[in-house]
Amino acid sequence: MFLADSIEFQEFITLIDNVYDEIFIWDRERRVVYANKACYRHYGLTPDEIIGKTLEELSSRERLWWPSCVPMTMEIKEPFIQKQRTFLNVNIVTISVPIFDEYNNVKYVVQSVRDDDSVLQKSLSVLTGIEAEEKMESISIITQSSIMKETIQFVDKIAKTKAPVLILGETGTGKSLFAKYIHEKSNRKNKPFININIASLSPAVIESELFGYKKGAFTGANKEGKKGIFELANGGTLFLDEIGELPYDLQAKFLHVLQEEEVLPVGGTKPVKLDIRIICATNCDLEKMIEAGRFREDLFHRLNTFDVTIPPLRKRRDDIKVLTNHYLNINNKKYEKNVFCSDAVLEVFQKYKWSGNVRELSNVIERSVIMADGDSIEVTNLPESFFSIGNVVNIEKDDCLATPFDIAMEDYEKKIITSAFKKYKTSRKVASALKISQSKANRLIRKYIECE
Repeated sequence: MFLADSIEFQEFITLIDNVYDEIFIWDRERRVVYANKACYRHYGLTPDEIIGKTLEELSSRERLWWPSCVPMTMEIKEPFIQKQRTFLNVNIVTISVPIFDEYNNVKYVVQSVRDDDSVLQKSLSVLTGIEAEEKMESISIITQSSIMKETIQFVDKIAKTKAPVLILGETGTGKSLFAKYIHEKSNRKNKPFININIASLSPAVIESELFGYKKGAFTGANKEGKKGIFELANGGTLFLDEIGELPYDLQAKFLHVLQEEEVLPVGGTKPVKLDIRIICATNCDLEKMIEAGRFREDLFHRLNTFDVTIPPLRKRRDDIKVLTNHYLNINNKKYEKNVFCSDAVLEVFQKYKWSGNVRELSNVIERSVIMADGDSIEVTNLPESFFSIGNVVNIEKDDCLATPFDIAMEDYEKKIITSAFKKYKTSRKVASALKISQSKANRLIRKYIECE
């Protein structure tokens, strides 16, 4: 008896569903008729969210991956291998195989997809006689939220100009990623991209680092002189992060660079002509700094030709799930694991304040992957800060339903209140320590301590 004869059809589907490699089947209308569970690893979507959609919907409209190899397989009627990148920034290798009907027309295309592996790629290339195509974009911004998509559309419009850009946003929102994205969308993408954090430069050397110096400019200077950061970025893009930290006495000199497109090195007499795109970023309120006399108004208006405001993660909660899967992919590979987030954890993530934005999410995922004991990240693997009073936002829900999140919240809330009351003895001191009102402290003490 052959193995195929001993396996029921549903058992066979169950086996394919749980294969590590992603399996797709497309019909002749370029519509997905089957996808297994592995698609979640690459796209953060379940098979039910993919099956029934067309190639146009998935690759062109939703941009889950690019480029597509289904049309080529159908056209040449031969197996085709191609490197691709998913919108979660996972590099994959896809081999597409045509399945024919009785008239030798392509009826289905079966795809096997797995994480990029150069050894595997070479092996498959030998089998098919076709080298894998490499057409992957280097920078992408992972999002499913409408507010971020609108921001990206705006950035795409201004990327090819030379005008200065000011990127605004809270710490951890991804300002440096947007700067790099603008550079790679511009005509300067093959030229230098230099990323400098102004706050990381010592006040004693910041002028010479930015503007460079000629030999003998000051004691201890390199006898050959030194090119500054502006000159090193010539022809390309210079990204100055935390521009609000630029000393006031250097802001006029920076304004001259922007207006005249030239830089005068320290100790020099002849300016150096520049052709650079300036992108700056800050999480400070520059207009308030202008009022306080700490930032030049003329420099602000020169930098603010185009301003891009990156919304905080709490205002684009549609991105939490896809970013979670993105960082899961990275850290599973880094720590040689294959864990996922439980539904309870995803619920906690949706209700958390994310003061540190995407950077905080990245750090939490890395920590959780390390701490996970089984194949899933549970609420108990999260830092206690997730359950501190004040770190949760209000999201409407049915109060009659007790979710895993509600239970976890009560456990941590009880732990915090009990510990604080044991230490401070009175509701007034508890309120002061936890930075809540005394009436709220009284209510929680009655709930968790006096009622026991």
